[in-house]
Amino acid sequence: MAAVETRAGAVSGEQIDWMSINWQKVNQHVRRLQARIVKATQEGRWNKVKVLQRLLTHSFSGRCLAVKRVTTNQGRKTSGVDGVIWNTPEKRTAAVDELKARNYHPQPLKRVYIPKSDGRQRSLSIPAMKDRARQALHLLALDPIAETKADPNSYGFRVGRSPADAIEQCFGVLSRKGSAKWILKCDIRSCFDQISHQWLLDNVPMETSVLRKWLKTGFIEQGRWYETEVGTPQGGTISPVLMNITLDGLERRLRQNPKFQKQTPAGQKSKVHLVRFADDIIVTGSSKDLLEDEVKPLIAEYLKLRGLELSAEKTKITHITEGFEFLGQHIRKYPPGILLIRPSKKSVKSLLTRVREITRNKSHVPPGMLIELLNPILKGWANYHQHASSKQIFQKMDHVIFWTIWRWCRRRHPRKPRQWIKKKYFHAVGNRQWVFSGETESREKKRSIRLYNLAGTPIRRHIKIKGEANPYDPNWEPYFERRLDAQTVASLKGLKMLLLLWKKQEGRCPVCHQKITKMTGWQTHHIIFRSHGGSDSANNLILLHPECHQEVHRPKSVVVKPRSIQGVEKGLSGVR
Repeated sequence: MAAVETRAGAVSGEQIDWMSINWQKVNQHVRRLQARIVKATQEGRWNKVKVLQRLLTHSFSGRCLAVKRVTTNQGRKTSGVDGVIWNTPEKRTAAVDELKARNYHPQPLKRVYIPKSDGRQRSLSIPAMKDRARQALHLLALDPIAETKADPNSYGFRVGRSPADAIEQCFGVLSRKGSAKWILKCDIRSCFDQISHQWLLDNVPMETSVLRKWLKTGFIEQGRWYETEVGTPQGGTISPVLMNITLDGLERRLRQNPKFQKQTPAGQKSKVHLVRFADDIIVTGSSKDLLEDEVKPLIAEYLKLRGLELSAEKTKITHITEGFEFLGQHIRKYPPGILLIRPSKKSVKSLLTRVREITRNKSHVPPGMLIELLNPILKGWANYHQHASSKQIFQKMDHVIFWTIWRWCRRRHPRKPRQWIKKKYFHAVGNRQWVFSGETESREKKRSIRLYNLAGTPIRRHIKIKGEANPYDPNWEPYFERRLDAQTVASLKGLKMLLLLWKKQEGRCPVCHQKITKMTGWQTHHIIFRSHGGSDSANNLILLHPECHQEVHRPKSVVVKPRSIQGVEKGLSGVR
């Protein structure tokens, strides 16, 4: 039987079925409580905030969304120390019930290491699935407060914000003729691993007993248990928000400091502006002495109270004409005062290294499969840098990648003449004569596929998000919807059928009724399955979220399909 929800999102004692959950109502319950938390936070009614947080963390809707988050994200197939993953509807249903347990005791974290670009290793501490779900549940109640109290120019690990927003803010504070000319680039030493537990327990507005258990749970490495005295684990669902809460307030501290509001002895303004993406921080200033003697000590003191410190080796002050790297971009001002933002040499080298590794290790695969491996990497890199002055670098990269592909072809056919290789692997498309092409099978049909052309990526100026925008505040909802719609339309340009379907569905998934955006992704679904004679025409297609699409195609013999999915299969003619 389907669960019966109360107005607050609680659930009756009836048996629930994962496939029968009404996701539209679940999202509505959670969003309403989050909006009330935002309002209470803005009014400073902290007792009301605690009551609403408890309502949300004990609600059926909150538990469902928490389980859905950890079973649909990229880490859904990664287990903790117990080796458990929730990969079936039955396990997810049991997980929703398990989150009701009062005597909660988290399991130790599983410690793994991943290589860093400088040759060192970064430690990751992975919680068990039930602990990730519990963190996701409390995150639903904590994130609205974090967003309400956040610094306006903090962009990392926040809803609706991206590195492009941080780069655009850098452009705004550095591009003008009278902009600051000196930049303090701060590097916090092991930020996640060194945050003071006591500071978190004293300042994070959530259930202290649960937070203490997460912080003190320890980790297991090579069969041994180790205690955790400081830090919040990288790999935890709630860790990024805890880190943001730790660093929030630094921008306001700089803005409110009287030394930076008045003019310097030389008669110039201090021009102190902070831009932060997670733990990457830059601060602008009118002079090197101002940043060295005033700003840097203030930041160091601010971090010390939270158990953090600046890295002496990586924290540097540079002049804008020398340039600096930030979030994979190189930012530099050239005579006569033109600011250019381009992909950094490190980012370019990283992409070329990946392309060369793939072509070197995949010399035996057909060209279509090689293109399928390379295209997502090339397209993702191009989309990340398409808001910068990247056109020339895109063209140079295409040239280097062409010769990498040409060497791949020559290794496959060392005795064939060049004209034979050109005819077999390269074709003319429009004005381009050397387009690497192949074939790939899709739904038992062969289709041609071409290597992604970086130079064909349009350069678009990114519109920065407003600093005070809050995705959990109902007053800002129309603003975020307009931004999401504009970003999705831009990503669908050139894909006429997908754009048509998206517009007819008003940008929403018919299963969960949530927005389909560039971040959520989408997949096409045949209303009448192809195996039942359905066509590929627009009248028989709809767009669904990837996870919703998986639920639609689960065998009927396993579980009862949700009412919303049944409506899709009976004919969502209203979106045609």
